[in-house]
Amino acid sequence: MAVKRVAFRDDWTVADLDAALALLAGMDSVDEDHIGILGRCWGGRIAWLGACSNRGFKACIVCYGGRVKVAFADGETPPIDLAERIACPVMGVFGNEDKGPSPDDIDDYEAALRLAGVSCEFHRYDGAGHGFQDSGNAERYRPQQSEDAWAKSLDFLARNLNQEGETDE
Repeated sequence: MAVKRVAFRDDWTVADLDAALALLAGMDSVDEDHIGILGRCWGGRIAWLGACSNRGFKACIVCYGGRVKVAFADGETPPIDLAERIACPVMGVFGNEDKGPSPDDIDDYEAALRLAGVSCEFHRYDGAGHGFQDSGNAERYRPQQSEDAWAKSLDFLARNLNQEGETDE
C-alpha cells in the first residue's frame, strides 16, 4: 500500500524536526553546536525545511530534494521563500538529468540562497538523474557520481560541523 503525502504538512514536519533536534541536543554524547541535517529525495526537501525553520542546524545537505518551491498545508509558505531564515551553510547534490527537481529548479534554489546571503555550494552531475545514489536501484544508481557526491558531503560536514582544530585523523 502506497502512502500518500496528502497528510503531510510542513508545520507538522517542523514540529517533528524541532523535537528531534531537541532530543539530540539534550544527549550527553552530542554537541548541540555541531548538528547537521541531510536528506535525499523527499528528505532533501525536509532538510531544507529544517534548516529554514530551526537555527540549531549548523549544516544542511539537500540531495536531489524536489518540491522546495511548494508549500504543504494551507497558509504555509514554500520553503524556497524562507531561504533568508537559513542560518547554516547549505550544500546541494543534484543530477543534471533529473526532472524533479529539474536543472531550472536547482538554479532557483541556488539563486534564492545566494539572494538571502546563505553560504552554499551546489554540485551537479552529468549522466545522473533522480536517486543516483540509490545503490539498490540499478537503473538509477551512478557509482562514480554517487561516490564523488558522498566524498563532497563528508568534506562539507567536516568543514562545517567539526570543532575548531578537530580533524578526522
